[in-house]
Amino acid sequence: MRDRKINRIKTGDFTGQLVAGDGNKVVSATGGPPRAPGVDQEELEALRAEFALVRDRLAALDDPQSGRGAERLAELEEAVADGEPDVPVMVYVRGWFARQLPALAGAVTSLIVHPVVGRLVQQAGDGVVAEFRRHFGEEGAG
Repeated sequence: MRDRKINRIKTGDFTGQLVAGDGNKVVSATGGPPRAPGVDQEELEALRAEFALVRDRLAALDDPQSGRGAERLAELEEAVADGEPDVPVMVYVRGWFARQLPALAGAVTSLIVHPVVGRLVQQAGDGVVAEFRRHFGEEGAG
């Protein structure tokens, strides 16, 4: 058996990291995987312009559900562009359009999987990314 020398270390009011002893390996973790780059105001405006195009298509439809569709589209825009993305609202709105105005369901889905929305989802964190992927697959969220 090897002789062991016992050293005592007194630190007092120490804060931070301390490595003591021989042959130690130090591994550092800094904040997890890199996050998506930020979304600037110009990109948000481009996304809002895409919403405006879908609103124009909605207004051109001769359908009694157009008014409610405009409300759902406004909900979707708020869910993706104002604060943390709200995946349950995205799911609800996509489903509503698929049932009530299927002619615009593809356009609405394109808004949801838009690259800017994907970056916003990534910025919101792993939980939001996982929920988004569960409903919409890999497109848009990384």
